[in-house]
Amino acid sequence: MITATEAPVVKIAPGRVRGFWRGTPGDSGASAAFLGIPFAKAPVGALRFAAPAPPDPWDDIRDAVAYGATAQRGDKAGTLIPEPSIPGESTLNVNVFTPAPGGTEARLPVLVYIHGGGYTAGSPASPWYDGRAFNRDGVVTVTISYRLGFDGFGHIPGAPSNRGVRDWLAALEWVRENVAAFGGDPSRVTIAGQSAGGGAVLTLLGMPAAQDLFHAVWALSGALGDLSPERARTLSARLANLAGVAPTREGFASVPEERLLELEEKAASPDDGSRIAGVRTLLDEGLPWGPMIDGELISRSTADSLRAGTGADKPLVLGATDDEFTMITDGAKGRLRFIPVGYALGRVGVDRAVRKAYLAANRDQRRKGTAAVLGRFGTDRRFRVPVVRIARIRSEASSDSVTWAYRFSWISPTRGWAVHCLDVPFWFDCLDAEGVTAIAGDAAPAALAAAVHGAAAAFVRDGDPGWTPWSQVLETTRVFGGDPSTPEVVPHGYASVEALL
Repeated sequence: MITATEAPVVKIAPGRVRGFWRGTPGDSGASAAFLGIPFAKAPVGALRFAAPAPPDPWDDIRDAVAYGATAQRGDKAGTLIPEPSIPGESTLNVNVFTPAPGGTEARLPVLVYIHGGGYTAGSPASPWYDGRAFNRDGVVTVTISYRLGFDGFGHIPGAPSNRGVRDWLAALEWVRENVAAFGGDPSRVTIAGQSAGGGAVLTLLGMPAAQDLFHAVWALSGALGDLSPERARTLSARLANLAGVAPTREGFASVPEERLLELEEKAASPDDGSRIAGVRTLLDEGLPWGPMIDGELISRSTADSLRAGTGADKPLVLGATDDEFTMITDGAKGRLRFIPVGYALGRVGVDRAVRKAYLAANRDQRRKGTAAVLGRFGTDRRFRVPVVRIARIRSEASSDSVTWAYRFSWISPTRGWAVHCLDVPFWFDCLDAEGVTAIAGDAAPAALAAAVHGAAAAFVRDGDPGWTPWSQVLETTRVFGGDPSTPEVVPHGYASVEALL
């Protein structure tokens, strides 16, 4: 019999690991955490730009009681999620949260979560990503790390492409091989992520090589990469020029990681350095670092892959917050109030006919001013339009595909909008976690967290989040935290983006 003083020890393929209990074993809600378990060798030295290599086995019991090193070396992304940077070389690790450590017969459903951060930042060590609430609901939760920025995604002749994507695959292979030791069922794995993590799980959904590693997907505010080879090569050439080295594996390997990190953002900046040019590039081409269409691991865009039927058998939930970008433009509303909204949209590349239709469909937002419209437009272009496109593509590709869509519409009392990252603590049901009051205030509605998290837990457990699928009836959309006087489930919930499709 396990006592409260006994730390849980689990045997996995490379060796035994020791975690720690949260709560008293046997009590309702108690769970165990195993932190910083390596799924691959440290990506340093000869392995820096290599595919992930399996970790060496160990003989003694390995303590897994603290988060492992992170690929993030200081958060430069300005994320609203507290994501600690932890020094060290062994950055390819997983964290496992489970109510049934060692329960190989438990066969609990498994959630694997991939953090966001624009593919250049983010950390799996966030207190928001603790799987405690999912454990309470009978779900084993795993958070994973991966290489970021140029080290993870940059084009390097002579090195494997998409190294960060290969890290995702290696972590999922680790889960398949080892999660049963933590009480999980390797045949019932749902992958989920937010922002770049949401883009990651959509990328995996469209990858033939990943199909046997998971069975369902939930994408929160998914930011797809899908970089063209030409853009990836151009960015790498610029980075090499800035670093003063040849654009080769040997050249890049001669530059310290810290120096390349300093130059990444500069390499991705527009030649003329203008803010408008940078905004247009982001809206038209997306993030500068991320999964690349390399013709090998990723042979085509995610949309084209889904259109061809890849991942059609896997249930998908996807959605976004209503105003992911508006907090950014809100900071300039004093200056933007003097600029006509039609002119402002024209400056970011929207032609006259589209402007007219878009503004007609967004009259309520237009009444809030030019800053509000630009923020909603950026949100729509990079987050909400892809929700509609992906949902429609899957429905057209296969009548058997099941897709649910949602919107997160609750307005932050501290930010004034349903902003980027706001839905994450509701999804994890961790409103009492560090940093939540900064984005959600000190009276965030627990009932909304119960609804959002309850839908996520139900989807992981049972394959159904609890509302009519988009693919079944009139592009049905669940609205979380919207106007209390309107229905929670509505038809055509993303009708306001139609002009941009």
